Order: sequence, then structure tokens, then C-alpha cells
Amino acid sequence: MIGGLGMPELIVILVIVLIIFGAGKLPEIGAGLGKGIKNFKKATQEASDLTSDKTEQLEENASPKNKNA
Repeated sequence: MIGGLGMPELIVILVIVLIIFGAGKLPEIGAGLGKGIKNFKKATQEASDLTSDKTEQLEENASPKNKNA
């Protein structure tokens, strides 16, 4: 599979990271990565909520106020 990461690839990446940073830095790297992912998810959710709110406002403004006229 192109672009897919299987278990062997993940193990190789983990070994390379372990060699580069050492075992002592891995918890810090993991915590930083986790915080980054959490902030990214939060930002994308907020952007999605804002987009939904704007879409609803536009739909409300586009609908005719008085259908009898």
C-alpha cells in the first residue's frame, strides 16, 4: 500500500527516534506530540463550528421573511 504505515515501518521509526533523542526524551516528545494533536483537533472543531454557524446565518438571511408578498 502506498503511503501506508504498517507495524514494521512504525518499529523502524521508533528505533530511529530512540537513537536520535534517547530514552530520557521520549516521554517529553510524546507529551508534546499529544498536546499538539489535542490543540489541532480543538482548532479544527472550533473552525467547523464557526463555519456551521455562518452557514446557518446565511441560510436564515437568504430565506424570504414574508412568503405572502
